[in-house]
Amino acid sequence: MSALSPAEHIWMDGRLVAWDEAKVHVLTQSLHYGWAVYEGIRAHPAVDGTLAVFRLRDHLARLVRSARVYRMEIPFSEDELATATTELIAAGGAGPRYVRPLVYLGYGHMGVALDLSAVRVTLAAWAWEDQPARAWRLMTSAWRRNHQDTIPPLAKATGAYLNSSLAKLAALGAGYDDALMLTSAGHLSEGSAANVFVVRSGVLHTPPVQDGILPGITRATVLDLARAAGIPVRERPLAHAEAYTADELFVTGTAIGVVPVESLDDRPTALPAPGPVTAALRDAYQDAVTGKNTPSADWLTPVPRRHADPSDRP
Repeated sequence: MSALSPAEHIWMDGRLVAWDEAKVHVLTQSLHYGWAVYEGIRAHPAVDGTLAVFRLRDHLARLVRSARVYRMEIPFSEDELATATTELIAAGGAGPRYVRPLVYLGYGHMGVALDLSAVRVTLAAWAWEDQPARAWRLMTSAWRRNHQDTIPPLAKATGAYLNSSLAKLAALGAGYDDALMLTSAGHLSEGSAANVFVVRSGVLHTPPVQDGILPGITRATVLDLARAAGIPVRERPLAHAEAYTADELFVTGTAIGVVPVESLDDRPTALPAPGPVTAALRDAYQDAVTGKNTPSADWLTPVPRRHADPSDRP
């Protein structure tokens, strides 16, 4: 959980408005029915002294795909959203930022037969400092991951995260850092808001898309970095007990990066956390987001050095 640090502006439907004036009506459709999609994006200080957004285009492409699943047509192009994102970050000054794009249905209709023409888009960005690195303790959640035939996990939708919140709050209440969720068949799925990786005998294993995961941007990055480092990768269904017998466990997400796991249900990993594979991938990820060693130039989008003019433009 991270406290919000108010910025000066929020981008709403093509214009910048004051942070405290960025409001919606209490009868907004998405507030009542959870019909909205979103992204979490990070901007990191780069080694060259600039601020750079990590994999911005990949995040925006996933936002568009999520909106398509929920039959919402975003009234701005990916180019317009990319420009708006970097200008909004620049207007907030120096330092790392977290960016939250949100596509939702606005006011004017009520009922489960939603008015899909009432699409609204917002972008918010605020200061976000990384927390000190430490290994997490996980518990297996009693709440099963949303089945893909119930609420599609491939889309990053607000209403779907009721499932995650139930799991996370139960884990925190029991004294753990996060929950590990299983599929209806008992396979490993993911954390409350993080993908999970198992390391055994130097091989990296992670659940496949068909086991109810959100295909994370950080997950994809780690898989690319692992392959580049010569670490064997297997995307396959994983039995629950395979996490108990792992040499290493770690979880990934945009907000958290790469976080080692020291135990699941009070069963410690075979190697003290972080193990060598986890540590290598955590360091490689940090190098990638800061531009120290980024495998693809497309992964970093520079933020303008000057503050953007807070005018009404996308």
